[in-house]
Amino acid sequence: MGFSSREIPKVKGLTRKEFERDYLLKKKPVILKDFSSGWAARDKWTPDYFKKVAGDTTVPLYDNSKVDYSKKVNEPIAKMPFKEYLELIEREPTQLRMFLFNIFTHVPELCEDFFKPDLAPNVLSKFPMMFFGGCESEVFIHFDLDLSHVFLTHFHGKKSVHLFDPKYSKNLYKIPFAVHNVEDIDMENPDFQKWPGLKSVTRDAAILEHGETLFIPSGWWHYMKYIDGSYSLALRSLDRSPLRKLRGLYNVTLMRQFDNMARKIGGQKWINYKDQIAISRGNRAH
Repeated sequence: MGFSSREIPKVKGLTRKEFERDYLLKKKPVILKDFSSGWAARDKWTPDYFKKVAGDTTVPLYDNSKVDYSKKVNEPIAKMPFKEYLELIEREPTQLRMFLFNIFTHVPELCEDFFKPDLAPNVLSKFPMMFFGGCESEVFIHFDLDLSHVFLTHFHGKKSVHLFDPKYSKNLYKIPFAVHNVEDIDMENPDFQKWPGLKSVTRDAAILEHGETLFIPSGWWHYMKYIDGSYSLALRSLDRSPLRKLRGLYNVTLMRQFDNMARKIGGQKWINYKDQIAISRGNRAH
């Protein structure tokens, strides 16, 4: 038995007014089938093309290892030439993935292969990011630290996406001073006996395919699994709420720095303490 689920709608032909009225202002996820229409990237961004333009670039790699108090958040577990990594995800399943990789600082001409559609307001055009993953690699459940909206366009395969409304944060066993939950939870096959708070949670799910764009509203939790070795481009958009912007700024600066300092001082005891708080809150939330 898994989560109660809703299918994320796939739409095309929305005007900006319709998008803002039906999805942006209501903070509802949607998959836009034509967001990337007209982008050269849809046909151009193949693995062979990336090998050609950035194959010698050394890239950071991550897996689903548990939080290690001795390491900073988002510290990579390995590095390798980009060409070798692309060959790996084409060849075989792997847990190794790349996230928040700014390939555009290495190959700035890639920015000419896409543009911001009129549909998307307040996009931070200077901060596009890419995510790469092999078949079976997972993106652990989290929400984005800066609380931006995200337009995530997928390429060269399929990815399973699972989104959760921020109202379920306690039910999802959110860790204090962090943007993820207790790591022992299996988000594909949840154990409702061990984690009773999850019983009340409904997820929004879909399969994201080549050329489709997932709109992730500000603060929404997301868990993803690569069905194929593939990659995505993320364009971020600021939430209109001044309070939301301030909260995002706090998360990026003060909260993250405080947690890193507490790890150094408290070590594993700090990690265990936060887990205990999350478990207590989650169990009461059901």
